[in-house]
Amino acid sequence: MGVPEMEALWNSLSTRKQGGKLGKGEEKFFKKLVKALGYLANNPRHNSLASHEIEDLSRKHGIKIFQSYFESKTPAAGRMFWAYGPDKGDITILAVEPHPEDEKRGAYGRIKLASLQAQKIDPGTKRRRNQG
Repeated sequence: MGVPEMEALWNSLSTRKQGGKLGKGEEKFFKKLVKALGYLANNPRHNSLASHEIEDLSRKHGIKIFQSYFESKTPAAGRMFWAYGPDKGDITILAVEPHPEDEKRGAYGRIKLASLQAQKIDPGTKRRRNQG
């Protein structure tokens, strides 16, 4: 997951799921997200994801940013925004958002993405730290 916002979202959802503390809507959201993440990990071009580059975001952030579906046929259907990296073979989730309804009015410009920073495990503390 993107660091630190997406990692915090994932940790919160998975911890509350294990504790049986997700609401009905959160449970449904989490199930769809987990399924989509599985598809993304195995094949970013999986048909169900309908992954495609969002050129506005790629230009803005200087790296290729992709959007994949984890919901469809529902109002404000959920989308994942992601990029390859920081290391070869990695995919980092930068945001989970409802679909921007008004693409023609700069809706993608309003999406806040988590940072894509290289992480390294500090052997002394076994904690992550930002590189650079």
